[in-house]
Amino acid sequence: MVILKFFVTFADMIQTCQNYDLSARNTFALAVKCKRWVEYDSADDLPLVVGSMTAGEKWVHIGAGSNMLFLGDYDGTVVHSAVRGIDFTDADGCVLVRACSGEPMDAVVAECCRRNLWGLENLSGIPGEAGASAVQNVGAYGVEAADVIESIEAFDCERMQAVVFDPSVCGYAYRDSMFKHSPAKGRYIITAVTYRLTAAPAPHTDYPALRDLLPHTPASPAEVRAAVIAIRDSKLPDPSRVPSAGSFFKNPVVSRETYEQVCAAAGADVKVPCYETDDGVKIPAAWLIDRCGWKGTVMGNAAVWHLQPLVLTNPERKATPDEIVKLEAAIAATVRERFGVELTPEVEHV
Repeated sequence: MVILKFFVTFADMIQTCQNYDLSARNTFALAVKCKRWVEYDSADDLPLVVGSMTAGEKWVHIGAGSNMLFLGDYDGTVVHSAVRGIDFTDADGCVLVRACSGEPMDAVVAECCRRNLWGLENLSGIPGEAGASAVQNVGAYGVEAADVIESIEAFDCERMQAVVFDPSVCGYAYRDSMFKHSPAKGRYIITAVTYRLTAAPAPHTDYPALRDLLPHTPASPAEVRAAVIAIRDSKLPDPSRVPSAGSFFKNPVVSRETYEQVCAAAGADVKVPCYETDDGVKIPAAWLIDRCGWKGTVMGNAAVWHLQPLVLTNPERKATPDEIVKLEAAIAATVRERFGVELTPEVEHV
């Protein structure tokens, strides 16, 4: 970690609102509010933003709200970054791409593909903002953000100064990082993420459905991006039309013994899909949920997406947080009872 001097002279723009409606700030479109909303458009504003918090005040920093479930009205302050910008710098045969925290992640990916840069194309179509990519370690089709992150700029709310992290100290794992856990959670606010990409062809196309959609000749980043988006559109709802938080559960990683138990529970004539990892055997959560008959199920105003059972939706924009939680619990209980596997939500509960 490198500590930088942080000089503050004035706030460029800090917007504050009391009793703020968060329904447009979470992709589940849940009708919840927060006690106070604070949005800033410059990292230089953060000392003023953090300094405005009273002792013991409850607060949370969010991105695009695409991977979270508000459990009700938030009795505190919700902070959001509106800091935008993408910079490209040549370095040692690679290209460093610095994205400000509030930049939409897919816009970053799209611009990199337009410039024929390799590394982020498999992450096309993922909702959210660049800052969250370093927190969540977003991933898809064999690639994770941590694979290409060069550095993370953040504001240390405890020391009230800017810091820079090397990804090697960030505890990156499957959909996880130190920023999601105490003591780092709530202490550091990501302000920018730099990715190391390359102009040299470096496709990751081992995913069968992705490989099948690509041309037989070597593909470009833009062609991989188009294929990824086509796959996502074929099975995932557009959250702007059908509110959801994307993949709700993590794919469980189990021991070989547990995997054999799952196979036995599934039946001798059923092949249980799996992926070998350093930590064990990863089983697709969608497969487990589907085998339990949840695909397309409606429970109250909440539902399981009919094309991808890993996605919970708020189809009529009428669901309450409690209805989403009840559906989550029912799915997890069924998978536990049938297969002896515990599902863990990927979506953060706030």
